[in-house]
Amino acid sequence: MISEYEKMAKLLKVLSDKNRLKIIDLLSCGERCACDLLEAFEFTQPTLSHHLKVLADYQFIKSRKEGVWYHYRLNPEMNDQITVFLSTLLTPKASCICHDQTICQCQNEKERVL
Repeated sequence: MISEYEKMAKLLKVLSDKNRLKIIDLLSCGERCACDLLEAFEFTQPTLSHHLKVLADYQFIKSRKEGVWYHYRLNPEMNDQITVFLSTLLTPKASCICHDQTICQCQNEKERVL
């Protein structure tokens, strides 16, 4: 079974590309045609298609076909998942992993010394 950390690490790896981040930023304003997205970059259509496919495979974006054109939009469910995970990861809480006594040996050592 894949852990939440493994799942999020894969998703964050997808986001670690500057071009994919820019695509997401462009789509944050609403749905856009692939031809409009391409104008924001200095690479070819196949390169854009690759980035869009990766983002779609990991469910960051959704697409629909209208005639011969594909239109892309953000997937709000994925946005929510990443936001919640990062918020939970970066916020202290009662159930935090750092409170696990088997992990925090340094705290146990401090208590023994005192």
